[in-house]
Amino acid sequence: MRQFNVVVLGAGGVGKSALTVRFIRDVFVENYDPTIEEEYRRPITVDGQLDSLEVLDTAGAEQFTSLNEVYIKSGKGFVLVFSLTQEASLQELDNLRKQILRVKGGDARVPMVVVGTKLDLVNEREVQRHTIENLSRQWNIPFYETSAKRNWHVTEVFEDLLRQMRKYYPADPSRKRKKRPSGGCITM
Repeated sequence: MRQFNVVVLGAGGVGKSALTVRFIRDVFVENYDPTIEEEYRRPITVDGQLDSLEVLDTAGAEQFTSLNEVYIKSGKGFVLVFSLTQEASLQELDNLRKQILRVKGGDARVPMVVVGTKLDLVNEREVQRHTIENLSRQWNIPFYETSAKRNWHVTEVFEDLLRQMRKYYPADPSRKRKKRPSGGCITM
């Protein structure tokens, strides 16, 4: 079983923790309590293969954004989160995406997904689907619209990201255990 580090990034109050906790524990966190940093682990089977995700839920508050670079260096995959009910939160994602590319050496294929949260709040929606589709196409990053409260499309986000990470960071065949010679005892 391989382990992949996932970093969840986005502005404050967009639903990063609700998304993460829904995926890890399958519960919805109703109260908003600003996160500084929370780390979770969960085994996940995708395409018949078991792996472990270590998910780092980061702070969205501006006073902690200097920590983003540290998180990005250790991350293998990134969930860029915005709220469908806050247009300004979508604009923050381009800065985060550029920071990831800069820290990771400019490779535009770094495993990432864009996630719009609060899909269930239809009457409060500010970000239209075509806007996200255009950005997703421009950045060449898949996007999902989710609701942690209703558990809509949450698992798909992490499954997609895991597939990207497996492809981007293939297993090292030289690290497989070597078979011991058979045939009794060896004396040295």
